[in-house]
Amino acid sequence: MTPPQVPGARLRHGRVALALSFFVQGAVFALLVTRIPAIQVRYGISDGLLPAFLAAVPVLAGAGSVGTEHLVKRVSPKTVLRCVQPVVCLALLAVGAVGSLAQVAVALAVFGLTVGALDASMNMLGVSLQRAYGRSIMLGFHAAYSLGGIVGASLAWVGAHGQLPLWSLYGPVVAVSVPLVLLSGRWLVGRGDEEGEGKGRPATGAGSPVAMRLLLPLCLVMAFAYIGDSTVSNWSAKYLQDVLGSSEQLATVPYNVYMVTTLLGRTVGDLGVRRFGPASVVRTGTVVAAVGFAVVAAAPDAWVGMVGFTLLGLGLCVIVPQTFAAAGRYAVERHGPEASDPTIARLNIFNYVGFLIGSPLVGALGDAWSYRGAMLVPMALVLVTLVYARSFGSSPARYGDDHERPRTVDVGRGSNGL
Repeated sequence: MTPPQVPGARLRHGRVALALSFFVQGAVFALLVTRIPAIQVRYGISDGLLPAFLAAVPVLAGAGSVGTEHLVKRVSPKTVLRCVQPVVCLALLAVGAVGSLAQVAVALAVFGLTVGALDASMNMLGVSLQRAYGRSIMLGFHAAYSLGGIVGASLAWVGAHGQLPLWSLYGPVVAVSVPLVLLSGRWLVGRGDEEGEGKGRPATGAGSPVAMRLLLPLCLVMAFAYIGDSTVSNWSAKYLQDVLGSSEQLATVPYNVYMVTTLLGRTVGDLGVRRFGPASVVRTGTVVAAVGFAVVAAAPDAWVGMVGFTLLGLGLCVIVPQTFAAAGRYAVERHGPEASDPTIARLNIFNYVGFLIGSPLVGALGDAWSYRGAMLVPMALVLVTLVYARSFGSSPARYGDDHERPRTVDVGRGSNGL
């Protein structure tokens, strides 16, 4: 029996520092999106103009991710993260503190561009750390993001309940977050310096990403997962109130439940990947999410509908982290470690594609057909993941006292292609 490898202190510190970055980003993003009505009122943004503002953020985030694909050829992802995360936080403060519509448009543009670079660089570091650990830890980082989202949404509720000005809500959060991420950034670990106490080889520039035609299955999985996520984010309250006849107060519960179950699923998800392998976990999550959509579509009342949204959180939560991990593994297998970072940046674009498509798609189908029927469309899209499940690794990736994983292998083995 070979004992499992124990990560060095530098890896452990890097893991904590990166989890903190995910947490802060989850909180900051939640503070922005949950206070959109207040932002609209403060700056007099019309209902006709609001969709353009909301769409601009993910579009610019996609552009930021594209830029990061090229930027990491010259600087390391941890340098990108350390530079852009304070800017993201300060952009949030600017959204709540500036004085005109033009200024808030600039603040949102800066937020969008830098959040794309931040999302890409965080996941690059997560994938490289997972490879260094030799076992699945990617879901844990996304669990930290979910926890940050819950904290941010809770703070936003306190601000709304207390009728606090946006600047007084965002100011203290940014005052704590910026020094925190600047300090913790010193312990981030990237490709090339993950071996013990500074014994790793120097990081070289990023290589070429995996060709889009080969990466396309994972890109579709990423987009469809975010279509499902944005359906819950944007339509759960309206669906419960207008279709299932719940009270206004009860209609706010499903998204909170969804966030909590997402956190729980991601917290234990790495154990499932280590025991059963990434493909099995992704297949299970896909089926659970599809059942959740079916329950929501057929629900006779609000309480059954909430069961459906609970299942959605448990199912969807595992897909995105494992998609990033699979892309990183595939890039390493095809082109070596240098290809992982730009491949992650390219895949990250489809995060925003799904976010942009999801809400308008369900709204249009609901108006033209029915909202119950509209819930079946993201269900069908999510089920496409089953077709590409082998892309996540076909053999069990078991960990523990009886199983050792090579440090050079990402989650999942046995897949020779997508």
